[in-house]
Amino acid sequence: MLTKGDKYLIIFIIIISVVSLFFVKRDISSYDKKYFVISVDGKEYKKIYFGPEVVGKQIPVKTEFGYNLIEIGDGKVRVIEADCPDKLDVKQGYIERPGEVIVCLPNRLVIEIKGENKDNDIDYISH
Repeated sequence: MLTKGDKYLIIFIIIISVVSLFFVKRDISSYDKKYFVISVDGKEYKKIYFGPEVVGKQIPVKTEFGYNLIEIGDGKVRVIEADCPDKLDVKQGYIERPGEVIVCLPNRLVIEIKGENKDNDIDYISH
């Protein structure tokens, strides 16, 4: 049987765990630099860092698998044209957070947003 002190201890440990999880998650989701990688057929095609100089630019990706036109926004990216039949990549719209991905299977295109943080030693995947 739990005593009153045991119950307080359990509640205290749960509160400390939740609060520390919040601070760790906040720290690992902040990045010094954010960029996106365009891959075609599993190979890196282009790596572009977000910044004011690339806002509004369009990147045509024409390969043996098909054609996609990528537009860069302010910290976000999207596919605006594709010659694939279903155009799911175009319908997806903008992605802006690290870990988000746009995939065009017929054209073997993958766009993934990633982040760099020099000061962060915590790896979100292993957390």
